[in-house]
Amino acid sequence: MATLVRKLFKIALFIGLFFLAVRYVHTYPLPMTEPQQHVLFVISDAFGVEDVEMLYILSMTAIDLMVAIIAYKVILKLWRRYRMRRGSVRV
Repeated sequence: MATLVRKLFKIALFIGLFFLAVRYVHTYPLPMTEPQQHVLFVISDAFGVEDVEMLYILSMTAIDLMVAIIAYKVILKLWRRYRMRRGSVRV
């Protein structure tokens, strides 16, 4: 039962971190400036993508996913270090 609770907690932690990344990780001002729009069009032409907005959405989702993965790994590593320092071996 404890293993199930740990797994569910880890899943909830990752989903929460992903939603926080979606909410707070931005690489752009709103609205985008003209030079940024130009760069987006150049990149979409280079990849052969016709839907510029979909390319932007997918790239931002990929960035948010990477941020969530990195934050998740850091939190788990810090938690393990904290538990080992306290002398508890169960992780």
